[in-house]
Amino acid sequence: MADQFWWCLDHNRVEGTDSTCPPDRRIGPYESREAAEHWREQYAQRNEALDEEDREWEEGPAGE
Repeated sequence: MADQFWWCLDHNRVEGTDSTCPPDRRIGPYESREAAEHWREQYAQRNEALDEEDREWEEGPAGE
């Protein structure tokens, strides 16, 4: 199994499979250390896309 990484909410850092922090205090798993380090950007991009889908659902596509 490939290494996995999590972002630890208690320590504000990337931790590996040897982390002793409880699962409810970690975000992940991610396939790379870099992906875990940039979890906020991934969440923001996903939330922006979902917000746009919500707007289109409620208001219809832009330009109509």
